[in-house]
Amino acid sequence: MAAGAPKTSERIRELAYRESNGVHVMLFWREADDGLVVIVLDERAGTAFSIEPERDDALAAFHHPFAFA
Repeated sequence: MAAGAPKTSERIRELAYRESNGVHVMLFWREADDGLVVIVLDERAGTAFSIEPERDDALAAFHHPFAFA
């Protein structure tokens, strides 16, 4: 395994991605614990945050992450 490569237990899969006006929003699924993570990167403001929504709220959190932050 290459240095820095994720271990099997740390694998994540991107489920969705969108970008608008320098704000990038990504929805990931973590294989290890079957969890979901939404990551938001705001290039203009130079900020980033992540949230871990409940499964039933994942798409709403992806489309409206600031409401869940």
